[in-house]
Amino acid sequence: MDSNRSRGRRYDEKPKLNIKKVLGVIIALAVVIMIIISIVNIVKTSNKKVEIKNYLYYTAYENGKFGVINNYGETVIEPAYDEMIIIPNKSKAIFICVYDVDDINGTYKTKAINEKNEEILTGYDKIEAIDNSDSKHNIWYEDNVLRVSKDGKYGMIDFEGKELLPCEYSQIKALDGTTNNFIVKKDDKVGLVNEKGQIIIKTEYKNIRTLKEGYKEQYIIINQDNNYGIISTNGTVVIEPTYQEIKYLGSSTIFGIKQDDTWKLFDTQENKVLIDSGYEDFVEVRSDNIVVKKDGKYGIVTKANEVKIEPQYEDLKYAFSIYYIAKKDGKYGIINLENETVKEFEYKNMIYIENGGFIEADKTDTETVILDNNLGQKISGIVSEINTDIGYIKVFTNDEYKYYNFKLEEKKSSDVLTSNTLFLSKKDGKYGYVDKSGNVVVDYIYDDGTEQNSNGFAAVKKAGAWGSIDKIGAVCQELSVNLDNNIYTDFIGTWHLNDSGLYYQK
Repeated sequence: MDSNRSRGRRYDEKPKLNIKKVLGVIIALAVVIMIIISIVNIVKTSNKKVEIKNYLYYTAYENGKFGVINNYGETVIEPAYDEMIIIPNKSKAIFICVYDVDDINGTYKTKAINEKNEEILTGYDKIEAIDNSDSKHNIWYEDNVLRVSKDGKYGMIDFEGKELLPCEYSQIKALDGTTNNFIVKKDDKVGLVNEKGQIIIKTEYKNIRTLKEGYKEQYIIINQDNNYGIISTNGTVVIEPTYQEIKYLGSSTIFGIKQDDTWKLFDTQENKVLIDSGYEDFVEVRSDNIVVKKDGKYGIVTKANEVKIEPQYEDLKYAFSIYYIAKKDGKYGIINLENETVKEFEYKNMIYIENGGFIEADKTDTETVILDNNLGQKISGIVSEINTDIGYIKVFTNDEYKYYNFKLEEKKSSDVLTSNTLFLSKKDGKYGYVDKSGNVVVDYIYDDGTEQNSNGFAAVKKAGAWGSIDKIGAVCQELSVNLDNNIYTDFIGTWHLNDSGLYYQK
């Protein structure tokens, strides 16, 4: 009996929990669950494409005020500034604002702000973008440096605020037509520095000019007596400043020099005058051949002044190989060095596209032809774009746009616009958009349209009104914008480009 009671007590009593063991099991299970969840999330993340946004910035205009938008069409700085906001580098969130303008006294204030509308790069009286321009009236801002001033003197900083030049100059400006070269002035004399603030030419001259736009190997120097010379980037004076004028002829060693009102041909390697007189002007040097001007007409002589082609043309410029573009009786054609006409004089204008290796020739105001390097006509139509960066020609012909590479082979738009996701397509007189495989993404319902721009937006037109679509074909701006007076048609989201180069929204 005692044994039964003993067994009964053993099984009838409520068991006692070991709390430490229970907590250990729960914690272990939780850890296992967390590990499983982490693994699942890692797998999901690895299979999911994460979009990294690279922002570009544009000046925007709305209701008489200026602000900033990005390449996604998002407003970055609300349009609240009375003066245009300058964006020196569209990939950098550095915006130069002008305010408190006093037109009567000619005074103003400036500041730099970031994408949060916070003032940055402080500590100066003024901070300004440095503008530049070329002979074709293209205007831009130097995209990696800023001009600053303090106590009436100018210096230069980079976009991180690092001082490149101390504020000790009376003037700092861009050398026209050439990037990353800056004229600095001190004690009424000028010199030249690069974008790092390194001295290229000491401040010893009255003025400095480019020999040719974009050319940075040599520069024209002008002394206090207004005499011209040439200096190289290492500071070597190639031609002493003793001449009335100097001209670049396409050679780094042979130049046109003007002395006693007469143009001469000077060779810096031989340090002597090759042709002393006899011509109104020297135009261009190619190998041994020099285009010259005499009695208002153009011809070709050698360096030894032997006449190859008597001056007889209204214009003459080198194309390639042995060919020259010539003008006669108001029309352009092509001759060779034997003065044989190899392309008849029947064109309104003609230019050699060196980067492409072909000739663009206008037959009429609405018809342009492209000639290959055998002078055969390969393309005809209205040339709307020659893109030397990507290497394609866009031509409007037979009521549609066609694309060609620089081998003058016709290509699909998807072959040349490789970063685009949509491509303009025409069917039955209407425009739509297809993907890279030719599948219709946007139906053929529009009267007009543009190719997708670099920001992923395309402009579409119907019943006289323009709107925009994004990179997947979704409508961003409804068809409501009249752009009849605009030269360019371009959208970023709901913002459209106006004639001032600003993105505008009513």
